[in-house]
Amino acid sequence: MGIIEIENLSFTYEHGTRPALDGISLSVEQGDFLGVIGESGAGKSTLGHCINGIIPHHYKGDYYGSVKVKGEDTFELQLTDISKFIGTVGQDVDSSMVAAVVEDEMLYGLENFNVPREEIEERINRALEDVGISNLRERRIATLSGGQKQKVALAAILALRPEIVLLDEPTAELDPVSSRQIFELLEALNAEGITVIIIEQKVMLLTEFAKHLLVLDHGNIALSGTASEVLQQVEKMREIGINCPRVAHLSAILNERHVGNGKVVATVPEAESYVREVLA
Repeated sequence: MGIIEIENLSFTYEHGTRPALDGISLSVEQGDFLGVIGESGAGKSTLGHCINGIIPHHYKGDYYGSVKVKGEDTFELQLTDISKFIGTVGQDVDSSMVAAVVEDEMLYGLENFNVPREEIEERINRALEDVGISNLRERRIATLSGGQKQKVALAAILALRPEIVLLDEPTAELDPVSSRQIFELLEALNAEGITVIIIEQKVMLLTEFAKHLLVLDHGNIALSGTASEVLQQVEKMREIGINCPRVAHLSAILNERHVGNGKVVATVPEAESYVREVLA
């Protein structure tokens, strides 16, 4: 059994005209790094809200099926219980901030989770350092940029040391260098055994770092598998409206012209080797 088990999940928001999710079944193994992609309105954030319990405890609507985290049905748990093992960084970072100063934002969760006082300082220092914002510790949150706030929110979650980290477009306001830094940090956390679920539009980064990809389309699972397996479905991705990495398009074109060997590549180094092989 996976650390997250979703069975025949459907959800329609109150006053909604169609299901945001329609019969989703999914198993996420402990230690996975899952990337969730899809066009706007595909159901990505709704799926995230179902995993961390915001649905059905906050957003109301017609809810069918089940979501179990560590064997516990989120329908029967309190949000505070779920948050003890799922750390969430949502799209609307401003609404999640509860303090005026970065250090106080870090302290809020640690104190509410009754982390021993002798551990708090070390946890704050490490989380700020890992995210690369140690210099912001004394800053007022109102003076930070959107990208800096994203990093503060992530640091506050990491300080709690959850078993699962769920992020909804955490690099939306970050430049390419900072985006890669966040993914490298998530990769390092994943190597330590933390399960990572990330909803993200930057497909190139996902295909490089994620172990598995889930493609949603109008509330349904359109594609699922390893990054390589999903990228083999370039045409299907195009139909859904997802921009695949250019190297994937290149290898797909070579295959369409019967020049390649049928493989679709995801990264620049893979593309270089592939093209050299074709030219040879």
